[in-house]
Amino acid sequence: MVTSKLKSIKAIGALLLLILIVSCNTVKRVKDNQYLLTENKIEVDGKVTKKERVNNIPLQKPNTTVPLLGIPVKLHVYNLARPNIDSILQAKIYDDSSKVKRKTKILSKKQLERELQARRNFNSWLKRIGEAPTILNEDKTEKTKNRLRSYYFKRGWLYNEVDYTIERDSNKRAKVKYSVTKNSPSILDTLKTDIKTPVVDSIYQANKNKSFLKEGQQYDEDNFTKERSRLNTLMRNSGLFFFGQDYVRFEIDTFKSRNTYNTELFIGNRTIRYGDSTRTRPFKIYTIKDVNIYTDASNENRIEGNQIKDSTTYNGYNIYSFEELKFKPKALTDAIFIKKGDIYRDINRTITSRHLNQLQMFRYPGVDFVANEVDSTLTANIFLSPRKKYELGFSFDVSQSNIQTVGFAFSTGLKIRNVFRGAETLDISALGSIGASKDAGNDDDSFFDINEFGGSVGLTIPRIFFPMNTDKIIPKTMSPNTKINIAATSQQNIGLDRQTLSSIFAYNWFPSEKVTNNLELFNVQYVRNLNVNNYFGVYSNSFNRLNDIARNINYIGPNDELRDETLQNQFTPADVFINDVLIGNTSLSAGDDAFVDVNNIKQRQDRLTEDNLIISSSFDYKKDTRTDLSDNNFSTFKYHVELAGNLLSGVSRLASFDKNADGRYEVLNVPFSQYFKTELDYVKYFGLRGKKSVLAFRGYFGMAIPFGNSNNIPFVESFFAGGPNDNRAWTAYNLGPGSSQNTNEFNEANLKLHFSLEQRFNLFGNFDGALFVDAGNIWNAFGNVEDDPESTFTSLKSLRNIAVGSGFGIRYDFTFFVLRGDIGFKTYDPSLQMGNRWFTNYNFTNATYNIGINYPF
Repeated sequence: MVTSKLKSIKAIGALLLLILIVSCNTVKRVKDNQYLLTENKIEVDGKVTKKERVNNIPLQKPNTTVPLLGIPVKLHVYNLARPNIDSILQAKIYDDSSKVKRKTKILSKKQLERELQARRNFNSWLKRIGEAPTILNEDKTEKTKNRLRSYYFKRGWLYNEVDYTIERDSNKRAKVKYSVTKNSPSILDTLKTDIKTPVVDSIYQANKNKSFLKEGQQYDEDNFTKERSRLNTLMRNSGLFFFGQDYVRFEIDTFKSRNTYNTELFIGNRTIRYGDSTRTRPFKIYTIKDVNIYTDASNENRIEGNQIKDSTTYNGYNIYSFEELKFKPKALTDAIFIKKGDIYRDINRTITSRHLNQLQMFRYPGVDFVANEVDSTLTANIFLSPRKKYELGFSFDVSQSNIQTVGFAFSTGLKIRNVFRGAETLDISALGSIGASKDAGNDDDSFFDINEFGGSVGLTIPRIFFPMNTDKIIPKTMSPNTKINIAATSQQNIGLDRQTLSSIFAYNWFPSEKVTNNLELFNVQYVRNLNVNNYFGVYSNSFNRLNDIARNINYIGPNDELRDETLQNQFTPADVFINDVLIGNTSLSAGDDAFVDVNNIKQRQDRLTEDNLIISSSFDYKKDTRTDLSDNNFSTFKYHVELAGNLLSGVSRLASFDKNADGRYEVLNVPFSQYFKTELDYVKYFGLRGKKSVLAFRGYFGMAIPFGNSNNIPFVESFFAGGPNDNRAWTAYNLGPGSSQNTNEFNEANLKLHFSLEQRFNLFGNFDGALFVDAGNIWNAFGNVEDDPESTFTSLKSLRNIAVGSGFGIRYDFTFFVLRGDIGFKTYDPSLQMGNRWFTNYNFTNATYNIGINYPF
């Protein structure tokens, strides 16, 4: 142990020495009389500010460094490149005729040129993925000073003062400190309005309580921008079709006092152009006169001027088609929120475009308005260009676990649009996977000895499919849809080999742009284990424990033979041995540890070999604040609640069904599962300085409680820990439960906690790095499972068995996906004895190597 720790200390010391040596060379490409900028410090009223927005103001920033280590990796990469590669090659190769002659004896002139060009290309690549040294430029420092003045001016400190000092040293390094004195802020004293059109003034007065400008408020330039945007949105959603943001103007008077200012809001009349002249007229409120829907307005039909061949009118909408109408009118009008007779609202145009896109039936739906100045009306023309009816897709994934060295999964799907002319989508998909098990090195077995195949058929209906009208509960503004899915899969050499048949009937709707709701009215799963006699072949650790116990007690089997080494791979005798122990036909008694182990093995065997019938209902809530793919400051919250078996339980009781020998009701000769399950999942991203520098956090809690017709949770609904998307210091299914030391091949339980913290950053080019800490575990709880205390969550003291893994990863960003490799080290291993859990196996030999696609969370 001491030797191992000394080696670790030496390794860390060597690494620090290497970092020190390398860091001394950061000014390698800095010329004389130049200085490498190493630090920007901004003090506001004498205190250093940590605000990211303020620290991003300087025009020059020090070279990026690896978080925590502080090493400017990109700068070192750049310094590896030669600044004058052409001159070097000219002097060392081209100008030395003897060297050229010697090389051309081995290589042809063309090959020599290719070799030299390869050097140039490599040199250019180093510069491209690296980062040139940030050389101090005092002109940019002066401009930064003015930018800081402008920033605090816009925030209300109109008379702020900014200065800076530069500290240069003899090692060609420089630090800049900016000093900001804010002084007293300016407060809005009076706000006046000058609005020319009476109808605009009345709308403003009715909504002025929502203004971003209020008397007594500190000056903030952003508030003027927000107020201009608010007024534009308000007017355009109040029927003023020709209103624009340019009509809103502010005049600010700051001469009265340094501490106060006055503002006047101006909104003029509408400006109308007639040739080279303009006139002003009061704004008018416009109403919708007609709504025309062109269902197949492709470029060909519109440009070539084809004639309308089919048309109909439905609920005030005029529907036209250049060919035979292929959509039911209601399927289209349900997605359109512009109605005949309503006043014009900009928001209705936006919602209509969004809902038409969500149908996934059309390419870039267009909504245009034609104004009639005589009667102040608008004609809405909606142009739809249908997508292809058939679309084929394909996906691929790579995975690994404690039973699988490597696995490849693929799926393909056919999408058929507008199946029943109601904008429905039919998805037919097939999936398959192959993998190599841990025993695949056996010459008698094929390498890819694990496989799974299946298929599914799903139908999406763009409305709530229900006998009663649900518009008052879930209005069509929430884009509701109904999903019906049937799937079947078959696995071989995975556990006990099983077949699964499932069917789902679910509703989805979107209360807001950030919130998604999903209600699974029915989720039916039937799981059939095909090879239950192979249980101890799959769970060999359990079998080995039985073998040890049988040898220790000199167990004699039914043939009066001493089963010493002969139990191995004889599964039926193993079942006989279990039965003999539990009925008292051995020397073991109920209080013995070995008896408890056998009993636990039997309970686990029964639970994992029984077929499952699950009929459940569930609700999922998801809130995602992410605005787009470039947003690195957002959070995601998911909540899942599920109730299974209550319907079948009620039917069984009312129909007075008989119970089996275990006291459980059965349907189709299978005891159905009854349980309550809930999951909470929270992810938070913190964007840091740098384009790809992100601190990501995840917290997860899952719990499943059996009751009624069940004593435990079905394997397919239980929780596991470890793997490339969980605690990366352990392989999938290899962690827990609790602090149990005898690891099963598939470790699962019905209570789970998990937390992850990951620092992501760019190394160079498309290569990214990550440092992470994962913590969590699974436990048995609430079920009728008599397990050892180490596996069971009994009280808050059980939290000391939370496993901690830490490590680092390297990722390559392909833009459309990220290839990820992570190395996890067992930092705190709860399966070890207390006092010996921290950093005991913290080395590369005991590390877990993960490969994954995209980020773990």
